[in-house]
Formats: sequence, structure tokens, C-alpha cells
Amino acid sequence: MLKIWGQIEEAVNHIRLSWQGKPKVGLILGTGLGGFVEQIDQQASIPYGSIPHFPASTAPSHAGRLICGTLRGQPIVAMEGRFHYYEGYNLQQVTFPVRVMRALGAEILLVTNAAGGINPQLDLADLVVIEDHINLIPENPLRGVNDDRLGPRWPDLCEPYSKSLIQLTRTAALELGIHLHKGVFVAVAGPNLETRAEYRMLKQMGADVVGMSTVPEVLVAIHAGMKVLGFSVVTDICLPDHLEPAEVPKILANAAIGAEKLSRLIPKIMEKIE
Repeated sequence: MLKIWGQIEEAVNHIRLSWQGKPKVGLILGTGLGGFVEQIDQQASIPYGSIPHFPASTAPSHAGRLICGTLRGQPIVAMEGRFHYYEGYNLQQVTFPVRVMRALGAEILLVTNAAGGINPQLDLADLVVIEDHINLIPENPLRGVNDDRLGPRWPDLCEPYSKSLIQLTRTAALELGIHLHKGVFVAVAGPNLETRAEYRMLKQMGADVVGMSTVPEVLVAIHAGMKVLGFSVVTDICLPDHLEPAEVPKILANAAIGAEKLSRLIPKIMEKIE
């Protein structure tokens, strides 16, 4: 982990050639949310491929650009597409952009994802604000020699998702008339979806939604001293006794419906963040 410090500096110096702002919020836009960047008052749009040490995003609908600017007056830096463990990257590569966001000045990480609904009370395109998580990805981005300049050796996870930000979000959703669930997100490695038996296991573990991202980025954000707010959009239903084959076009269509709700909710949240 010690060499990451120099890599972060190189990435930040490159971004500073295009943008001198200091973001309050770092935003990771998951599947179906790429169009959200149109709401941002863009001051710079930087392809991942031009930023030193950034991987390339290969997942469908992930454009691969770093968008810098403001949203409702709040300075932000947004990832239009993320990286995944299943793409073949190690988790230090997957989470490297979070390190860069923090080095640019971001104090809050707002992360979104598309997820399968395990809780039978969830329906397609529902929004879930994440209140806790279960990590089943067989690697940890904090593994290795710790660099104390980046964060503590043993970061505490008693509150990985900020209670105050969750409460602020629930208030914003209420004002907009958006129905918002709370739930536990479980992260798996992918890229395959789960079997019926695995969905039963995840439900018994206490998971409400399942996906292949988010937790690594959250771990690094907590390590770096950031507050975290996370959302899942339910894009497919994962009830073991009523399981149907997943179809990517349907998943993307449901992600787009949920994204419309998030596209109204996130700017409202930005207005309330002090």
C-alpha cells in the first residue's frame, strides 16, 4: 500500500491540470446512472484512460469519465462508471479513485449500485438506502503494509454508513414523495449471479440486496476518514422459489427507472449537506 501514495499524487496532479476545485462530495455512479452527469454543472470531464493509474471500465453502461464541477452549488467529483473485482482488477485498483477523491478534498462518498432484491418486500426499481453491509468478496483493499498517511491500520466499522446522512436522505425523500427502503447490502465477487441455494443463504445472513461492488469503495472511504452514503437500485428479484433467468436489457431498464428517482433525490441531498 505504501507505493499508492505516489500514484495518488500523480493522478491528482493530472486532474489539477483541468480542474482546480475542491470537492465536498465524491460520487460513484453505478449501472444506469450515467445520464445523471447531465445535471452537474461540469467544469471538467476527464477520461479515465488519461488519468495516471486509473483502470479502464469495461462494464456495460459505464462510460469511464471523471466529471468535476458543482451540483446545486455543492462542489463534487463524480465517477461516470466504476470498476469491479470481476473485471480482473485487484481491489486496490478498484478503489484507487476513492483515494484520489479524498486527496482532492472530498469529505463524503456517495455511492450507488444496481442490485438484486433478496427481501421479498422489495420490488423492481425500488430505492434502498444502505444502512449496513456484509462483505463476501474474497479480498480486501486494505490488505498489506498500512500507510498511516492514508488511514489507520484497523479502521472501525461500527457505523460504515453515516446515520446523519441517512436521516438527511430520508427527510429529502419524504419531501419529494419518493418511497425509500433501508436495508443491508451484501457484496459478492461475481460475475456470475447466485444459485437458489446461495440466495437462501444470503437471506438467512440478513441481506436485503446483493451486488458485485460498493463495499470495497466503502472500506477505503472509511479508512480515509470519509463519511459514506450508499444506495442500491433493485434491478432484478432474487427470490429462490420464484427465480427467473436474469436478462441484461431488463436489468438496465429497471436501473434506468430507479435512476430517475435518484436523479431527483441526489440533488435534494446536495442542498441539505452543510
